[in-house]
Amino acid sequence: MADTAAHPVPDRHGQNLFSTDTELQRLLALYLPPDLLAHMQPHFERLGGLAGGLLDELAGTADRNPPTLAHRTRTGLDRQEIVKHPAYVQMERLALSEFGLAAISHRDETLGWKGKMPPLVKYVLTFLFVQAEFGLCCPVSMTDSLTRTLKKFGSPELVARFLPRLTTLDFDTLAQGAMFMTEQAAGSDIAATQTRATQDAAGQWRLTGDKWFCSNPDADFAMVLARPEGAPAGMKGVSLFLLPRTLEDGSANHYRIIRLKDKLGTRSMASGEIRLEGAVAYLVGEPGRGFVQMADMVNNSRLSNGVRAAGLMRRAVAEAEFIASERRAFGKRLADMPLMQRQLQKLRLPAEQARSMVFQTALALARSDGGDAAAYPLLRILTPLIKFRACRDARKVTGDAMEVRGGCGYIEEWADPRLVRDAHLGSIWEGTSNIVALDVIRAVTRENSLPALEAHFGALLAEAEIAPAFAAALRDALGRASALARQAAQEGGDLLARQAASALYHCCSAIAMAWEGARTGSAQRVQWAQGVLLHRVLPRDPLSADAVPAGWNTAS
Repeated sequence: MADTAAHPVPDRHGQNLFSTDTELQRLLALYLPPDLLAHMQPHFERLGGLAGGLLDELAGTADRNPPTLAHRTRTGLDRQEIVKHPAYVQMERLALSEFGLAAISHRDETLGWKGKMPPLVKYVLTFLFVQAEFGLCCPVSMTDSLTRTLKKFGSPELVARFLPRLTTLDFDTLAQGAMFMTEQAAGSDIAATQTRATQDAAGQWRLTGDKWFCSNPDADFAMVLARPEGAPAGMKGVSLFLLPRTLEDGSANHYRIIRLKDKLGTRSMASGEIRLEGAVAYLVGEPGRGFVQMADMVNNSRLSNGVRAAGLMRRAVAEAEFIASERRAFGKRLADMPLMQRQLQKLRLPAEQARSMVFQTALALARSDGGDAAAYPLLRILTPLIKFRACRDARKVTGDAMEVRGGCGYIEEWADPRLVRDAHLGSIWEGTSNIVALDVIRAVTRENSLPALEAHFGALLAEAEIAPAFAAALRDALGRASALARQAAQEGGDLLARQAASALYHCCSAIAMAWEGARTGSAQRVQWAQGVLLHRVLPRDPLSADAVPAGWNTAS
């Protein structure tokens, strides 16, 4: 790390992103059992050090050297290969092999811990990893989600056949996963899927059609939606298939990567267009229930999107805080200037909201996967809530944090431009904001998720030892947000969905932060909860100059 006392341009490179994150350490002591936290501490420290140093360097190199598509070998053989920069491959080794990010939820022993890890451990590791590299976290998430869906819906034969490669930590034999769902004419409208599935004389399924946006297109396995021959039109005619990259005899399956996408962000990771030409595939689960089964994979990926958005915001805020504390102008540190103090608080608020919602959603996932039927409706609504709001907030937080660095923040030598580019993808992948907001309303109508949400956060509020007036204000806000969501559900959801989703997210995150602050003794966390209530929930006059808590700006 540069000596900021001797150099006017502050450079945070080389800091450990775990050991410098005191809020994360407080929350881990609250949310993880002491023995598991003690076991994971050195692993968190190691990944935090990598993310602040080597991993960040590798990510920058891979971003500047995106993958390319080779259609033939140098001897003229028609054998496609995506050529990845060595820096990206080294990051793959770290993520998939050393830390087991894609397999950790599906193994009985990882990182020396005997027994299954709770989801929160995986998400904390992802939270740290993504602060350096966002693009690779997509293949990691899709591999994890594909494995989950295969285990849940695949036949015992399919699971026994392919699960070992999806859960091994041996880099030379492990398999990566993908999801080939998007089509030109369909997009988020799965009912319009045109890819066809037919059975050959041997009863083997064959897929034919074009998939328009496929990330990690050279993955060893992909989940694909297709319409079997003779199936009805609409959603009920769509089935889910597992597509292997390589056939049993070692030859390539019958599909081609037409081209790679030239993307705004996630440049390190390949995304491409796939043409299925009678590709061999395996039916997963019941015919005609492809959307329901794929939705499980998508929801798991949506939660990962929220985690990644939280990580991006944390990196952006930490960079801004470091600059403000080290940079001097007009004879003062930036951090001592009132406007900068307010600007930093406005950056911290959504970042900390997202962090709290990551912890809360991870706990709901653990309870649901553990067989707690009451936890599923809670998980069902928390997942689209964090995907919707955290991903949108990340776009603004990364952009505003870039401004703190000034002109250097606009230069590609620094991480800021990469953070801004990558942040914009969160609101698009696995469903745009409109689609995900409507999914919040579907959780209200189909899974009756609001009572579970109100009960859970009502219980947190009851446990939080905070000022009675503050608790009453939070309780009233949650009640009004729930009423708005019910109204949206009754009216079809289209017009009020986004407003209702934001309202629920803000109220729940404020309650979670108040509870966390009370349990950990963090006055700062309680103040952030107050800030959410004041600036993101309660109505206020934009032209008023009324006093606000110290450090907060009246502008939105």
